[in-house]
Amino acid sequence: MTRESIAGPLAIGALRTRTRLAALAAVVCASAALAGCSNQDDTSAAESTAPTPTAPTAPASTAPADPEAMAKKTALEVYQGYWQEMQAYYADRDGTTEALKGYAASEALASAESDAEYAHGRGRIYIGPVVLSESTVTSTDLDSKTPKVMLSSCLDVSQWQPVIADTHKPVKLPTNRLTKYLIASTLEKWPQGWRVVRDEPQDKRC
Repeated sequence: MTRESIAGPLAIGALRTRTRLAALAAVVCASAALAGCSNQDDTSAAESTAPTPTAPTAPASTAPADPEAMAKKTALEVYQGYWQEMQAYYADRDGTTEALKGYAASEALASAESDAEYAHGRGRIYIGPVVLSESTVTSTDLDSKTPKVMLSSCLDVSQWQPVIADTHKPVKLPTNRLTKYLIASTLEKWPQGWRVVRDEPQDKRC
């Protein structure tokens, strides 16, 4: 057998062996590459599904309320309550001013007591609604020793009628009386709260 004939199969076998090794190496490299890609993809997927941190919520505003606006609002509410209690007091022949004292003081309270007692003493009461409208704040003095708020309102007493307490028979009144007029009021902030201290009809139609 010639040298060439021996070398031929060896050479072919060696070539085949090198080819198999090369293929195996390629497979290993490909597997490693795929594993690397898979890990990278998994990391990206994990990163993409991770929760996004949210920015902290800004705290709600805690700015203090405007003292003047609060005083005006309270004064208007107290004045409404004052007239509700005035109607209840005048309508009750045996009524007292205990509830009214939660809304009125000083001159306004004294005037209400005097007028109602005079009517009740003559056997009369007042029934029907008093319609209060167009109440506005005309001025304030909140820096004085006793804070004040002044109001202007339109008072309609056309349905607020005096009647005989026992029979509810209407009392005859002058036909030319003014039943819808402007009224100027002063409220003061007392230790117990805001109170109507003056309530003065202006003898002007509204």
